[in-house]
Amino acid sequence: MINRPIDAGITVNEMLRLHPATVSVLNAFGIDACCGGAASLDEAARRDGVDLDALLNALVAATAVEEAAR
Repeated sequence: MINRPIDAGITVNEMLRLHPATVSVLNAFGIDACCGGAASLDEAARRDGVDLDALLNALVAATAVEEAAR
């Protein structure tokens, strides 16, 4: 497992605000950012039946690509 800079306690909406490139990851995992955006990533993963580690790893990868593009 990688050491990830993303806290599972951050909300879905905050993740999108800080890292807009993560919208495709959240969509791919079926995380509801519209009505469920106030939930933490941890809560959203549990709610939507998503493996939290897989989600966080994918978000880390997306943010790394986003940072490299800057």
